[in-house]
Amino acid sequence: MSESSTALTKLWPLAPAGVTDWLHAVCGDGLTGFMPPAMPDAAWVLNAMYEHERGPMETTHHEYHQARLEDGSVQPHIIGGVDLDAISVTTGGGLGRAEHPGSGWRRLRWAELARRTGDPVVPDGLLPSYRCFPSVRKEGSWPLGIVPPTEGSLDRETWTRLLEILTEHSPAGPVTRCLAYYSPLTLGASDFENLHVRVGKLGDAAILYDDPETDFSPSNLWAEDRSWCLCTDYDLWATKVVGSQVLVDALVSDFEIEAIRLPWTTT
Repeated sequence: MSESSTALTKLWPLAPAGVTDWLHAVCGDGLTGFMPPAMPDAAWVLNAMYEHERGPMETTHHEYHQARLEDGSVQPHIIGGVDLDAISVTTGGGLGRAEHPGSGWRRLRWAELARRTGDPVVPDGLLPSYRCFPSVRKEGSWPLGIVPPTEGSLDRETWTRLLEILTEHSPAGPVTRCLAYYSPLTLGASDFENLHVRVGKLGDAAILYDDPETDFSPSNLWAEDRSWCLCTDYDLWATKVVGSQVLVDALVSDFEIEAIRLPWTTT
């Protein structure tokens, strides 16, 4: 067992069976994550996207990838005799954990991109996902100078700041007892019967982001007293956080993360 696995297991051992029963009763199937209703309020914490200092550029991620295939810089992705590059679009987005891409890139707020394009931050009736910002994409692919939000996981910076806010608004602070659930899809889709849940303290939750068994932040994290709960759905670009109005107000007014209320998602 690696050193990181040992530390994680010590701080966040596996929880007993049945700890997700209440979520199943409230939310239904948790295959992509248990999506809770408002408790009593809710906000969506949006995954980060980034823009290069030279701007969005005309070339798309797909066009760039196709050019590299043609000049031999990269090899085609072939599975079972099927050339996936020939039948799919390279969108520019990723799946799983993400972080700041480095020098030359800056955080691009959803609100800023919405003002620039005229697209809504999230179209009415929809959830934060690949369906947002249709005017930015060309044939499904984003401009090469923009890294769109990742799916299925919080980015590292947002995860870190979100834990700080949750700690500030939990009565027991960093010693708040919490549980973390990982969807089977984040663990290789190999076991759909035995749900993977860990139990630990909120102050030790940062280590969950680097769990060597997965490439995702937890699908659900909640306080044992159920005063708040978050869900990072495998198919979405944001995390729904439910809890008190004070907590949700703190999220939507924070200067580091970007969070919004979506009234059509409160139930």
